[in-house]
Amino acid sequence: MISKMDAYRIFGEVAKHQSFSRAAKALYMTQPAVSQSIMNLERELDIRLFTRTSKGATLTTDGQLLYEYVSSAINLIEAGEKKLSESRDLLFGEMKIGVGDTISRYYLLPYLGKFKSNSPNIKLKIINRTTIELCRMIKSGEIDIAVCNLPIKDSALGVQECMTIHDIFVCGEKYKQFSQEPRTFEEINQHPLIFLERKSNSRQLVEKFLATKGIKIEPEIELGSHELLLEFAKYNFGISCVIEEFSQDYLNKGLLYKIPMVEPIPERAIGFCYLNSVSLSVAVRNFVEITQGKEKV
Repeated sequence: MISKMDAYRIFGEVAKHQSFSRAAKALYMTQPAVSQSIMNLERELDIRLFTRTSKGATLTTDGQLLYEYVSSAINLIEAGEKKLSESRDLLFGEMKIGVGDTISRYYLLPYLGKFKSNSPNIKLKIINRTTIELCRMIKSGEIDIAVCNLPIKDSALGVQECMTIHDIFVCGEKYKQFSQEPRTFEEINQHPLIFLERKSNSRQLVEKFLATKGIKIEPEIELGSHELLLEFAKYNFGISCVIEEFSQDYLNKGLLYKIPMVEPIPERAIGFCYLNSVSLSVAVRNFVEITQGKEKV
C-alpha cells in the first residue's frame, strides 16, 4: 500500500515530467501503479489534479496550487536528508547561500574565502537574488541561509544581525558644492537622482522613509548594482543614494563626496536569515561563527 508521503512524491514526479510514463520510469514503477496512485489521491482530496491528454498530463489550477506546496515540502525533506548525511567534521557536503550582489562583494567574500580555506571539501553554491526572492527560497528549501537587507518581518524566518549600514547621498565634482554644508531632502530631490531598481529592498526602504517626510522621489537613472551607482555619480550623472560602508574606497580616494544631511536616513542592518523550523547544518553554523570571529582554532 502506498503511503501518503509516497503518493505526494509520485504526484510531484508526474507534475515535473508532465507525463505518467516518464514519472513511472524516474520512480522505477509501472505506469499503472503511478496512475492508480494519482487516482487515489484525487479521490481522497476530491479534486482533479491533472488534465490527461494524448501528449501527457498537465496540472489543473487546483493541481498547480497543491504542487507549489508539495514541491517545497519535498525540497525541505531532501535538504534534511542531505544534511543528515554530511560529515560532522566538515569533510564533505554542500552549503547553499543566498545573497544580493552588493552584500556579496562588499561584505561576504572575505568570509567565504576563509571558510573555503578551512573547509576545502565543502561545496559552496552562491545564489544572487533580491531579499524578497531569497526569503522565498529559504522557505522552499532551495538555500540553507541568506544574507539579507533588514528588517524582515516573517514569523517563519529567524534573523541574526551581522552589520549596521547607513544610506547616504554622494556626488562627483559637478555637484561638489552640495558636500559643503548639510542639505535637506527637498534640496536633494531637486536634482537628478540615481537609485537602485525599484525591486531592490534597499531602494524600497529608503523610499518608504522619504515618503514619511513627504518626499516622493522619481530617479532619473535606475541601476542594477551598487557599483554602478558609484560609477554614475563619479561621472556626474547626478546624486546617488549608496551604502556608506560599501563606498569607502571611492570616498577615501576623493572620487566621490558625501553629502551631509540635515536629517540623516536612519541606520539599518544586514543579517543572516534562515528557516526557524529547520536546524542549521554544521557547515552553516561554522560559517556564521567565522563571520562573528568565533570559529574554532
